[in-house]
Amino acid sequence: MSTTTPERVHHKPDEADRELLNQLQAGLAFVREPFAEIGSRIGMDEEEVLRRLDLLKRAEIVRQLSAIFDTRALGYVSSLVAARYADDRLFEGAAIVGGHPGVSHNYRRTHAFNLWYTLAVEPDSGFGLEETMQRLHEASGAESTRLLPTLKLYKINVQLDMTGTRKADEKTATPTPPPTRGDGVLPTDADKRMIEVLQRDLPVESRPFDTWAAEAGVTPDELLAACQTFVDRAYMRRFAAVLNHRKAGFGANGMAVWKVPEEELDDLGPRMAAFSAVSHCYKRPTYPDWPYSIFTMVHARSKEACEEAIAAIAEDTGITDPDRRAVLYSTLEFKKIRLMYFTPEYREWEALAQAGAPLPRWRRN
Repeated sequence: MSTTTPERVHHKPDEADRELLNQLQAGLAFVREPFAEIGSRIGMDEEEVLRRLDLLKRAEIVRQLSAIFDTRALGYVSSLVAARYADDRLFEGAAIVGGHPGVSHNYRRTHAFNLWYTLAVEPDSGFGLEETMQRLHEASGAESTRLLPTLKLYKINVQLDMTGTRKADEKTATPTPPPTRGDGVLPTDADKRMIEVLQRDLPVESRPFDTWAAEAGVTPDELLAACQTFVDRAYMRRFAAVLNHRKAGFGANGMAVWKVPEEELDDLGPRMAAFSAVSHCYKRPTYPDWPYSIFTMVHARSKEACEEAIAAIAEDTGITDPDRRAVLYSTLEFKKIRLMYFTPEYREWEALAQAGAPLPRWRRN
């Protein structure tokens, strides 16, 4: 398998690319020749699937093709974090925050809380989540930081509609049950060795799982069986493509937040989650300076399309008072990666922080 960086290209997806991207986001089957199977769904032969996927990756439309694990099911503790910085401190603060290996998403958004990031810590973290956040708060020079963990998960399903056939107010025909978060049993050392392999970027070749199995010292059937076991145990949500939203044409990223009374949450949360335009829907804690209890993420090709989808949600739920909602748009992506699990970087970061040494910084490409 080549370790060279592929040459970047500019490419505008055609209709066949868009169909392929939708299928890649839906997920690969756990079979020896997954790209042939994907092609069979849309009438495309394996060679054409591989050619197109290679081009889509070199165009950076496909970020990665890998297992999408559930962080909590693997024993990690995680949270969304909102932080407020002075304008002249924001970029340096974002670099320090992004230097933590458990920060996978780190954005500037249109709000007084102008930096939003996700933070995860290992099951055996010496600091734990709150102390890690506090150390990032102090080291990065934040004026205020709020921990916003998931109190209830109504939906998580990031699948961009590349074909453009979905309407702004489209809803699922039947309510989707909230995803499970694992069975409470943490991965064994053998599981962790499989996870270490499956979280990588899948090679673009006819039998990619065979290549990984050889590296892991197992048979292809054993590796594929582990994939299915991880899905059955809710460690893995699916094995699928993760797209670069902006390069895929989805230039607007709106986080719509809603003031919903406690007694209405279990009615309105699932109703918001039913909208196809919503990729994430959560109940989160409130604070005196943050009164919003439900978060919905909407990705669209324009801010206007985002607003149309959010207006449809407001109309459906009756939250039409503008004082009961806000929309925070992402204006700069400081960091977006797929979390890597069970790696030494977490312990190395904590050792530096414990010693009072300078913390690593993340620099945008």
